[in-house]
Amino acid sequence: MYLHLGQEVVVRQKDLIGVFDMDNTTVSGATRQYLTKAQRAGEVITVSPELPRSFAVCAPSRRQGRRQQVYICQLAPRTLQKRSSKEDLT
Repeated sequence: MYLHLGQEVVVRQKDLIGVFDMDNTTVSGATRQYLTKAQRAGEVITVSPELPRSFAVCAPSRRQGRRQQVYICQLAPRTLQKRSSKEDLT
């Protein structure tokens, strides 16, 4: 199953490591350092130019030879959680 992160960005749920609240987690220096390191490594993808409310970390894809991806989203973590728990209707 897939999770729609906003705009035209969709990720496979089995690749999703976690979704984190931007306000709560960036208080920690370790999280800020992690995001800075990911940004410098080219692993960050900004989903929308709107105010970010969460970030999602996805595991590396062996098939595509990529490293991890960090998606900066305008959606709240709770919204993404609701989307991920909906049953596939197709």
